[in-house]
Amino acid sequence: MPRLVSHPDEAIVLKRRFGQGAASIDKYVELEGYAAVQKAIAQGPDAMPNWIIDTMKASGLRGRGGAGFPTGLKWSFVPKTSAKPKYVLVNGDESEPGTCKDHLIFREDPHTIIEGAMIAGLAIGAKMGFIYLRGEYRYLLQIMEHAVAEAYERGYLGKNIFGSGLDFDIVTQTGAGAYEVGEESALMESLEGKRGVPRIRPPFPAVVGLYGGPTVINNVETIANVPHILLMGGEAYAKLGTERNGGTRLFGISGHVNRPGVYELPMGYSMRKAIYEVAGGIRDGKQLKAVVPGGSSCPVLRADEIDVGLDFDQMAKAGTMLGSGGIVVLDETVSIVEFALRTIKFYQHESCGWCIPCREGTDWIKKTLTRVYEGGGQKKDIDNVQYLAENMMGRTFCPLGDAAAMPTLGFVKKFRKEFEDYIEGKKAGTPLITVQELVGAGH
Repeated sequence: MPRLVSHPDEAIVLKRRFGQGAASIDKYVELEGYAAVQKAIAQGPDAMPNWIIDTMKASGLRGRGGAGFPTGLKWSFVPKTSAKPKYVLVNGDESEPGTCKDHLIFREDPHTIIEGAMIAGLAIGAKMGFIYLRGEYRYLLQIMEHAVAEAYERGYLGKNIFGSGLDFDIVTQTGAGAYEVGEESALMESLEGKRGVPRIRPPFPAVVGLYGGPTVINNVETIANVPHILLMGGEAYAKLGTERNGGTRLFGISGHVNRPGVYELPMGYSMRKAIYEVAGGIRDGKQLKAVVPGGSSCPVLRADEIDVGLDFDQMAKAGTMLGSGGIVVLDETVSIVEFALRTIKFYQHESCGWCIPCREGTDWIKKTLTRVYEGGGQKKDIDNVQYLAENMMGRTFCPLGDAAAMPTLGFVKKFRKEFEDYIEGKKAGTPLITVQELVGAGH
């Protein structure tokens, strides 16, 4: 289990300092819990929705699940009136390899997820919220269900919340262990009891979502920020980060570092400092070789490319993504060929099989990289892998195809010589990376 560490001066999501017992409703209320939702209600029924959304827009909060879409803007897309019920959906299907942050919020601060979902519901006019957990998070489901029960017992959920005349209910649900249902439309299909495959869009969830009603879907960490933002103010939250990237972010730093853990850092924080100062540098005195900056779907960075700020825009300029905040650090002993093969094996296994480019492309890349890794590759295999990955990009119903293609392209383009060495029979003596080292303490 990663150690719970935060930046001491600017902690937001970790403000309650995990370990104080914030999983208990009494401790949560003592630490300003449920104050934000009451502050929103106090704005009055007419002003409240716009006040919440305007505050969220001012905060600069962008989705912490990977896409980085502005949260306030996303909520504003939901129509004011609807013939069908509206819904709030909290996406806790944390399945991206290298990512290990959301489960800490579930475990130590579950009421902040409930309160954040309530506020989102008040903003869009929803009376029902769903908290969807990764299938393997069975023990967290028990914690979350207990927290929901506590909120109902206090009258914080259900009819006439806080005497406002407004209703809000929450239901918890787990998936069946499928990476694919982390995609928002596949998640809705799963929640409706169907096979978890993506929907064709448009229409988008804000208009036609869960059970055909307008739906807001946000990641756990995104929702957990919401109560804090309402209490401190959108502008104050925005100032903690960089332009267009407000606030702080949870980063799960794993792999070959001396102090792996989950750290809360300001958006825009130096990646080099995060690795060498916050996480204690490369273990055993080894040299840094590469960094996967935001979970396994993000293109790799070489050791000479880590002087970049950890926000969505700076990472995009560096040719990669901030993703889900899972920073996997690889030292000089790692075989990039094996790492690439291990990565594509995951995506090939998790592909739902609906889209031909994803279903066939991931399989052929896996077969080709396996041949290279086992010593039977040819030089044309490297170009074939790049060709396959490039032709998967943008040609699938959901981003899983891109998630498989982008890291593959990064490995092949930035470490081509290593692939050529394998083909030339220079594999001997290359240390193998273990499963624990690949995914870190979070998975």
